[in-house]
Amino acid sequence: MQFSSINPYNGEIVGTHEGLTTEELDRKLASSHEAFLSWRQVPLKKRTSLMIKAGQVLREHVEEYARMITLEMGKPIQESRAEVNKCAWVCDYYAERADGILADQKIDTGEQITFVRHDPIGAVLAIMPWNFPFWQVFRFAAPTLVAGNTGLLKHAPNVFGCSRMIEEVFRKAGFPEGVFQQLIVHHDQTERIIAHDAVQAVTLTGSERAGSAVAALAGKYIKRSVMELGGNNAFIVWDDADVQQAVQTGVAARMLNGGQSCIAAKRFLLMDEVYDEFVEQFTREVCTLTTGDPLDEKTRMGPLARKDLADQLNQQIRRSVEMGAQLIQGGKQEGCFHEPTILGNVQPGMPAFDEETFGPLATMTRVHSIEEAFRLSELSRYGLGVTICTSDPEKAMSMAGEVSDGAYFVNELVKSDPRLPFGGTKKSGYGRELAEDGMLAFVNRKTVYVAK
Repeated sequence: MQFSSINPYNGEIVGTHEGLTTEELDRKLASSHEAFLSWRQVPLKKRTSLMIKAGQVLREHVEEYARMITLEMGKPIQESRAEVNKCAWVCDYYAERADGILADQKIDTGEQITFVRHDPIGAVLAIMPWNFPFWQVFRFAAPTLVAGNTGLLKHAPNVFGCSRMIEEVFRKAGFPEGVFQQLIVHHDQTERIIAHDAVQAVTLTGSERAGSAVAALAGKYIKRSVMELGGNNAFIVWDDADVQQAVQTGVAARMLNGGQSCIAAKRFLLMDEVYDEFVEQFTREVCTLTTGDPLDEKTRMGPLARKDLADQLNQQIRRSVEMGAQLIQGGKQEGCFHEPTILGNVQPGMPAFDEETFGPLATMTRVHSIEEAFRLSELSRYGLGVTICTSDPEKAMSMAGEVSDGAYFVNELVKSDPRLPFGGTKKSGYGRELAEDGMLAFVNRKTVYVAK
């Protein structure tokens, strides 16, 4: 099977990629296990030095890698550069902290020696999406490889060019053959991969549907798993908020990456006193976003990654308007490009409120109290993160328990940071990436007990 990646801006073919045969796939899986047997014996200091080198490779080739991201999925070039540099940061983070995270944990039980050690487990399969084609991979790969595991990447078919370059990063950095491999395969090969004895765990970032299917396979074959799925984040603006600051944060939270982010702010819950002012300023800011060729340095809003994604977003908008939502700005679609859109009077029951909207759509809902805002925030099948905008951060912090999401940000957009655990609740998945959690997710916490 052959795969083609297509530039969503102009429809041109960026590259073609030959899929693996069953025999080739089996050889790669076997080689991943063989590589693990030697890689786990490599001293941690050597593994971390190679990860530092990977970060250097990313920085040295940032323009090349950023261009491929933009060509394959349409992200503005400035955002693509930022993505590559963030990957270098996560490489440095785990290289610098692995010794502390993986250190033996001594436990006093009254016996001569009792402690927990952290051993690698084997090959870890990563099933990754197209929206952040480098970052999603490196936030898995950096802790996983440094811990002594090997990595297998099944990337989204429209970003196989990025997948190839990521494999090259580790090769250029000096990682041994087989420690990190891309797998150019169709999704119908997923069960074969997970079932293989070499694969000890699977991590997926993707849709709820994909997560459900892969989690079922992980359970079937009793493999460890982490699922990072969809989101429908609430962005709550209290009546005491600095509206101008909230608007700046909100526009970035919704429109970054063309709105194609699980942690983007999607439902703006605005208290009565600030609703009109916020919507007016937000609309004005959105209208200043420059659209066009994502390779142009001035472009702030490129196309969506595929036409079917733009079609789906437009249908969600139209259905919501038919149900009573107010079209304040935008709403037009041409091919893969969807105009940044703002809907007002959005209520529960409308697709724009209930469903995950993956694109440049901001929905505005008026609320009459903080309690109502939290109630509507919780009225979602997803649970990735919430933003609260207020001039009283202490009050906001005291109310963090009002939401069940995996993240609670005050006066800041919800974002991933190598230093902080990242993950969701409900249909947003389970498990945590990044920070200490991201490394310990795929190690064997082995109890060692020596009696007196």
